[in-house]
Amino acid sequence: MALAQTTDLERVIQARDFVALHEMLKHWSPSTAASLIEPLPVEQQVVAFRLLPRELAAEVFEYISLEAQQQLVKAMATEEVVKMLNDMAPDDRTALLDELPASVTQQLLNLLSPHERSIAVSLLGYPEGSVGRIMTPDYVRVRPDWTIEHALDHIRRYGQDSETLSIVYVISDDGHLIGEVPIRKILLSSLSGHLADLVHERVVALKATDPQEAAVRLFQTEGRAALPVTDSQGVLIGIVTLDDALNLAESQNTRTLQRFGGVEALDEPYLQTPIVSMIRRRAGWLVVLFLGEMLTATAMGFFEKQIERAVVLALFVPLIISSGGNSGSQAATLVIRALALGEVRLAQWWRVMSREIGSGLALGVILGSIGFGRIAVWSAFSNIYGPHWPLVALTVALALVGIVLWGTLAGSMLPMLLRRLGFDPATSSAPFVATLVDVTGLIIYFSVAILVLRGTLL
Repeated sequence: MALAQTTDLERVIQARDFVALHEMLKHWSPSTAASLIEPLPVEQQVVAFRLLPRELAAEVFEYISLEAQQQLVKAMATEEVVKMLNDMAPDDRTALLDELPASVTQQLLNLLSPHERSIAVSLLGYPEGSVGRIMTPDYVRVRPDWTIEHALDHIRRYGQDSETLSIVYVISDDGHLIGEVPIRKILLSSLSGHLADLVHERVVALKATDPQEAAVRLFQTEGRAALPVTDSQGVLIGIVTLDDALNLAESQNTRTLQRFGGVEALDEPYLQTPIVSMIRRRAGWLVVLFLGEMLTATAMGFFEKQIERAVVLALFVPLIISSGGNSGSQAATLVIRALALGEVRLAQWWRVMSREIGSGLALGVILGSIGFGRIAVWSAFSNIYGPHWPLVALTVALALVGIVLWGTLAGSMLPMLLRRLGFDPATSSAPFVATLVDVTGLIIYFSVAILVLRGTLL
């Protein structure tokens, strides 16, 4: 359906039927218009935006992706861009300005109205990645001594520009946050009552300097539509809304997924990322992993004599190292996700380790039993593993138990160690854990073989 509407929109633009185009656009919601306009070529997007009413254009512009916003800014005339920026929500405008080159940002800031420029500069002044960058100063604030009637008059006058009206914030004379009142309570209260009787003083607030991840975690635990933001003195300076937190969470999850795959996070969509940039972001990890895998050859060379005397051991090397890498990747995935959601704290490392010891042993026994059974079945119909096949099977089984246990421990503890050192746990990617366990897994495998096969094959 959406594809058909986009096709119709493109056809009308190509026909230069601006009357019909204007009629189509005015009947769509901002989100619908954005979803239909964004797939169009940039030149046709510009035409569509020029026919949107000024206020509606700003709303539609907020719903399209940052990448599409940047392209439109470059394609549209400066005056049109400034009109939209002046009408955009401050937090969405900050996100866009933050992505543009510094020279372009400065140029656009100079063209904003004095009031909007002041707001934009204030938000851009907060540290990158802080809550101050995503908050909006558009909210309704009231005083505790006001009557309900007074509060409603104030909301009618100033509420149309507010990012949300579900919560009204109560402040003192000097601007300090006292509490909040749901709009539902105000609407259902007597006009002669006072806000002081309705204030909910247990209010959860963010600091402007808090990391943006703190906002995401707080929205997850509190289940709120908006959260107030204060300065270091407790003065209310803005709010963060749920839609901003959802956008931030999506962006964080994308970066984490890319890093976990052994790739530096991309700044642009996959198809819009230049090939040179793509190669640069992938090459570093591949080189590191390649150098790590070279240690596998070193380990194999160290046990060269054992391999010469018992060639059958080499048959199981891929099986052994892949099992350890897979178990380590599984554990790393679970722990990184738990750390990101706040389900696990660094102080709980011992609980994580104890759980992974139990899980690693159980998984190792399962895989070891399958490995032992596989060798036993094959030996019943062939002599491929020789007369000492029970000892070979025992070697593989015991090695699998040890390697899977080591893989789960390495995969679970490495993210916590990186977090403790101040690094992103996602950098302990699946390929990195697999490479680490590959090398150490060979050492475990051949060490077990030397112990079990001594006096027979070795």
